[in-house]
Amino acid sequence: MAKGSKKVRIYSALEVANICGVVNQTAINWIKNDYLKAFTTPGGQYRVYAEDLVNFLQDRNMRIPDELVEVVHNSEEGKSILIIDDDKELNNLLKTYVERKLTGFTIYQAFDGYEAGSMLYRVRPSIVILDIDLPGVNGHVICKKIKSDADLGSPYIIAVTGMNDSNEERLILEEGADAFLGKPFDPSEVVTLIAEFIEK
Repeated sequence: MAKGSKKVRIYSALEVANICGVVNQTAINWIKNDYLKAFTTPGGQYRVYAEDLVNFLQDRNMRIPDELVEVVHNSEEGKSILIIDDDKELNNLLKTYVERKLTGFTIYQAFDGYEAGSMLYRVRPSIVILDIDLPGVNGHVICKKIKSDADLGSPYIIAVTGMNDSNEERLILEEGADAFLGKPFDPSEVVTLIAEFIEK
């Protein structure tokens, strides 16, 4: 059965095992112990949605094969969000909160500017939550790159920062960000902005 109205790729436990480089029983144990979200067929076989497998790999900092990212991207019709923030606690908090409040989105995470650059091209998200003060490549550079590269599909950008500088908001909006939030902020503000972008 399809998840919602989307056509999604579904994997068997054996396929999951092959992707993760483990034996079949290990994948089954992950499912039985509720580490990996799955459902059971009428014949008693385990099946895993592609986006649930991606979330499982992400949560454990395991490499996501390009093929799997492409499968999820094609099935979600552009409804994906990339959170770019080196504050892991905030990054994870936003991921959990947005997943709970908004259905139909796949959430990806990057924790520095270099990782963000790679993820942007692999995922091509429809919405980016972008911390300005990033290690590696900062948010200003990433914002300008996103808005100047047609291959990235012109995603909406929500810029966030904890820097106490009144020029940051003006500058990042001039560079193409669609919204700005100063830290600390309520996660509900992010969800409200995403909802507004969806309506557009």
